[in-house]
Amino acid sequence: MSESTSAIPSPDQDLGWALGVLLRAYRDTLPPTLGDFPHGARGYQTLCEVVRADQPSQLALANRLGIDRTVMTYLIDDLVAANLVERQPNPADRRQRRIVATPGGRAAIATLCGQVAAAEATVLGALDERERVAFRRLLIKAAGGLADSCPEADETAPS
Repeated sequence: MSESTSAIPSPDQDLGWALGVLLRAYRDTLPPTLGDFPHGARGYQTLCEVVRADQPSQLALANRLGIDRTVMTYLIDDLVAANLVERQPNPADRRQRRIVATPGGRAAIATLCGQVAAAEATVLGALDERERVAFRRLLIKAAGGLADSCPEADETAPS
């Protein structure tokens, strides 16, 4: 094997290919599950984050999800219009608005989580349950490590 081809990953070690296949399968499987949910998978992920209540502001939410803050404004507007979230003053910083799930938003997530889990089980169908749990744990650990190493945005900026 020449030096130029020895660096090419073998098919069973090609992370980019494997991630691409999984991402395409996820992207193709999820939309029918979410139906007309505002902004599809992006809206679902946003509402999940809002229900967890870990982000103190719309800007923090945008940064956590890797969504441009101007796009996040439209996304939140549509979730508000669908009565899934509301903007409330942040008691810790009156310049900010917290995004809070409404009872309807909490009910929607409760329903959708099971449906999304079933769609994800289809995407990960080649893995048994134990392998799925390990895969998710490792993937979340890897993603969390990258998220932790990204420079933090100015959380004091009004949103």
